[in-house]
Amino acid sequence: KFYTASSKPQTDSCGIPFHPTWSVNDLLSSYPTPTITSFTLKRLHELSALIPPEEGTPEHDSLKQELENLIKLVEAVKLFTLGDNPGEISGEKQIPDGRVWAEGTEIRPMDVPAEVDGVTGSALLRFANRTSDGLYVVDADRTK
Repeated sequence: KFYTASSKPQTDSCGIPFHPTWSVNDLLSSYPTPTITSFTLKRLHELSALIPPEEGTPEHDSLKQELENLIKLVEAVKLFTLGDNPGEISGEKQIPDGRVWAEGTEIRPMDVPAEVDGVTGSALLRFANRTSDGLYVVDADRTK
């Protein structure tokens, strides 16, 4: 169920709605599901240095369906328009407030005490099987 500006949902004292005002599933059900070919799925795995699941297996089918749903979500977001004057309230330009914290609240960094006998930083490299120029060397599991 979608709400318009004239029908406001009931909220608690903090302004949080008691019930969801919209659903991603409802939104996505109105869009067609794209299809991904097995070749495309295999190519994505190759580009990511991953081994693709065997074609015809439940894992392959599940992964393919999840990627198709992800593409559908991305396409739905790309179709969304903000209108002629995004960020404008009562004729004044406004910057949308994207803060999660209340105004005046700041995030303070946490000091994590280093272990007295612990090994940290680049000293950890001595435990690696292979290093190169002060970096870990990791073999990819891709086939070629």
